[in-house]
Amino acid sequence: MRIEVFLGAYLIWNIYVFIAMGRDKRLAKLGQWRIQELNLLLMGFVLGGIGLFAGMKFFRHKTQHKKFVIGAPIMIFVNFLMLGYVYLQTLAK
Repeated sequence: MRIEVFLGAYLIWNIYVFIAMGRDKRLAKLGQWRIQELNLLLMGFVLGGIGLFAGMKFFRHKTQHKKFVIGAPIMIFVNFLMLGYVYLQTLAK
């Protein structure tokens, strides 16, 4: 897979995770069924850390939950490690 395609998918995925955080916030305000916290955390772990963190800050959502406040920055770090690995693999080819 070309790095440009991978980075494009990475960007789209982070936008999706950002929107999911906004949707969950909206559903919370309406008192409706929401996205499970585990699903939000998994989306962040699977290369969506930036979207999760940005959504958390922008929508002021899950800012009192330690697993998000601590977890999102760690996920960003892990995501960058994974991105670096993919990049190095493309250079080796």
